[in-house]
Amino acid sequence: MPVKPKKKGQPKEKVSDVLNVNVIFPNEDRYDGECTRSDDAGLERNGFGVHTTLNGMTYSGQWNNDKMNGTGKLVHPSGAVYEGEFKDNTFHGMGTYTWPNNSKYIGSFNENKLEGEGKFIDAEGYEWIGTFHYKAAPGLKLKLDM
Repeated sequence: MPVKPKKKGQPKEKVSDVLNVNVIFPNEDRYDGECTRSDDAGLERNGFGVHTTLNGMTYSGQWNNDKMNGTGKLVHPSGAVYEGEFKDNTFHGMGTYTWPNNSKYIGSFNENKLEGEGKFIDAEGYEWIGTFHYKAAPGLKLKLDM
């Protein structure tokens, strides 16, 4: 099948080979996963990968443009865990944040903040539902199973 010639002014298609790499950064962080070559001939995390910091924080998930973008799981050394959607290295979209005491928030995030409809389950297992706005949740209601 013949290839159609490009019209003047159309951008060239950028084709990048996906590489699987194991990198140790100067600060001793480690990345194991998929990369592509950037325009300046360096490597950019794109695809699935695991990034582990020297202090024990681990992100396992999707990368785009060298940032956490897509779905993933971030585990803090304290035991806190976020699992859900990321955008430009922030919790953004639907996700679950679990604190070390096992209380958790399940719902919407906007740039690392609780934002929108969600559910908070406290350490005793009681479920609270409502609209969250960062640290505030006016009108939060205890969900009762009767």
